[in-house]
Amino acid sequence: MKLNEEILDELRVEPGKRAKISSRSTTETRTDWFGQETKAASGVARKKVAEEDLSSYVDELSRAQDLLWADGSHALLIVLQAMDAAGKDGTIKHVMSGVNPQGCRVESFKQPSTEELNHDFLWRCTKVLPSLGSISIFNRSYYEDVLVVRVHPDLLDKTHEVPKKGSLSTLWEKRFEDINNFEHHLHRNNTRVVKIFLHISRDEQKKRFLKRLDDPAKRWKFSPNDLAERQHWDEYQKAYEETLTATSTAWAPWYVVPADHKYALRALVGGIIVSEIDRLDLKSPKVAPEKLTLLDEAKKQLLAEK
Repeated sequence: MKLNEEILDELRVEPGKRAKISSRSTTETRTDWFGQETKAASGVARKKVAEEDLSSYVDELSRAQDLLWADGSHALLIVLQAMDAAGKDGTIKHVMSGVNPQGCRVESFKQPSTEELNHDFLWRCTKVLPSLGSISIFNRSYYEDVLVVRVHPDLLDKTHEVPKKGSLSTLWEKRFEDINNFEHHLHRNNTRVVKIFLHISRDEQKKRFLKRLDDPAKRWKFSPNDLAERQHWDEYQKAYEETLTATSTAWAPWYVVPADHKYALRALVGGIIVSEIDRLDLKSPKVAPEKLTLLDEAKKQLLAEK
């Protein structure tokens, strides 16, 4: 099963054009991917379709991972960025549920350590890139250094890149250039970079924060810092707009996925990843004729055992 190309085109930020996230829906896509029979159906019916689609994508991902590992010529890097409570953890859990953990790693990037601050901003992500044949998921990434750091420029005081007064805009432009060159380098070396922005509304974030606070089993997920960061909502939206616009390229485009409905979000993310792996045109390894003879002989020996 594959996600409709029309949907992919809608979600993708076309390189060289504005991301326009303020005009993108956080609840639905313009193109109906639920099927005509559910176009005017209830949310329950649409949720059922999305969950069935997700199940199909999970199976596709399992098979695709086997092929990725067997082929061994490419790696897959999935970058997830979003505002707090947009559903990154849940998306990883559900979409990648059928993936073999031996060939897949999830890397989460928190506040940089002293060691990390003593290197360039890409270093801590570079050292955990996926090897050929494997998948890595970045739960947040080097993009934090043009998002969080942009909203809180005082964080630069801890780095070796303290900008001169009035030169911040130049710093972001240079970092955008570094990111684009870095991802182009990965692409040329057979690491496919899939970047997905989970686009949640401010109202939905509020609902999810309140749900966490009301549920004793989920209170641990809420931090007072979440509320502090929420006060910078507009600044973050501006930072995301400029970042997605500047770094959506032909070799590593951004996808903006509506995140207010988790069932739709997960199905769409699954469809995007399956589509991107499919573009790699991977092939199962061919067994050499001389090895086929050995395999046939091994089978005969096994069958001959008493």
